[in-house]
Amino acid sequence: MTSGPSPRGGSFRAQLVVLTAAVTALVAVVLTIVVQLVLASATTHSLDTVLEDRAEAVIGSASTGPGGAVVVPEERLDAGVAVYDAEGRLAAGTPPASERSTYADLATTDRVRTVEQPRGADESRVRAEPFTTPDGAAGVVVVTERLAPYERGERLALLVCAGAGGLMVVLAAVLAFWVSRRALAPVVAMTRAADDWSEHDLALRFAPGAGRDELAGLGRTLDRLLERVAQAIRSEQRLTSELAHELRTPLTAVQVNADLLLLDPALPEAGREKAEEIAGATRRMGAAIESLLELARAGSASAPAGSCLLLDAIGEALGSTAGTGVEVRVDPELRVLLPVGLAARALGPVLDNARAVAGRVVVSAAPYRPGFVAVHVDDDGPGIGEGERELVFEPGRTTGGGAGLGLPLSRRIARSAGGEVTVTDGPMNTRVVIVLPTA
Repeated sequence: MTSGPSPRGGSFRAQLVVLTAAVTALVAVVLTIVVQLVLASATTHSLDTVLEDRAEAVIGSASTGPGGAVVVPEERLDAGVAVYDAEGRLAAGTPPASERSTYADLATTDRVRTVEQPRGADESRVRAEPFTTPDGAAGVVVVTERLAPYERGERLALLVCAGAGGLMVVLAAVLAFWVSRRALAPVVAMTRAADDWSEHDLALRFAPGAGRDELAGLGRTLDRLLERVAQAIRSEQRLTSELAHELRTPLTAVQVNADLLLLDPALPEAGREKAEEIAGATRRMGAAIESLLELARAGSASAPAGSCLLLDAIGEALGSTAGTGVEVRVDPELRVLLPVGLAARALGPVLDNARAVAGRVVVSAAPYRPGFVAVHVDDDGPGIGEGERELVFEPGRTTGGGAGLGLPLSRRIARSAGGEVTVTDGPMNTRVVIVLPTA
């Protein structure tokens, strides 16, 4: 099994952490708004209470002086307190200079009124309350209270809420990361174990034990699935081996007879051409059968793994025509984790196809991912269209005189070792990439 690219959106753990942080941030914002609204309402109520108490204190100390004038003791006339008579004339106290027009507007009110007076950055709240002294003198008391101290409290509360909200988001994200890491640790271990197994490590299982949690149940389900896959692979290997053995004997007879026929000097030219065609076809079929047998043996549990120099595998794949139109740029010390025969059969069909359609072929190698090498086969042939790059790997599909088994076998051999064979764009025209494990 090979590890693929990460799914779009990141890992489940990352998504969980981000979602937790987002939800916590949303909750923090909502709570901050609610706190500010409640605090604003409480501030307004407190201001009104303070203004009402100050006004009542002034009213309670007011009396009627000579000529029916309203009199208020000096000790009750705090800053911002003004008392007006029934005609709206100032009877006691001094209105703030910046609010004189507001006080004048409220001096003749016949009901309790409360207004907010903007003064640049320093706002105030003004309350006007009409009253009548015990002796019957009427008047209006106007008091004011600055909003700045209350606004400082609101701003401080906002900063505290923002800081607490940010801390909540960080703590929630850290907690979500820690909890998800602990909860998903068995899944990570299972993923790593599965990633390390090849497609033919048929005896390996997760073996979660008798646990009753969801992960143990998942492990048992995957073990049953792996057992069914292993049985299918073993059945396919047996069928492949049996078919190859059954076909090899009659094919050898056909090959021998075609070769003997070609040795006959009296064979007519037309018959010789047909015999050569038969001999070529049987050789291609024989190579395909040998590949199937090698693949079946390599996939069995008893077959020992082998390795070889990549250069040797390329040389065997090229055969007696090595060097004819083929340029090899490979590190002589580079080894692949496949027997030389199987590695050559993974490379052979690709090289044969490239030589058949191109005048120049270049073979090179480059690191692919840890433990694997990518063998690049570039050619200057007509190329393969994007829509046909997967079709050429379908068994039976061919543009030449073969059986259409070469490239499918090449991909199958590479995949059996955890690699891959793909067609892509290259510096010349067509590039086929054969990914093989390194020793």
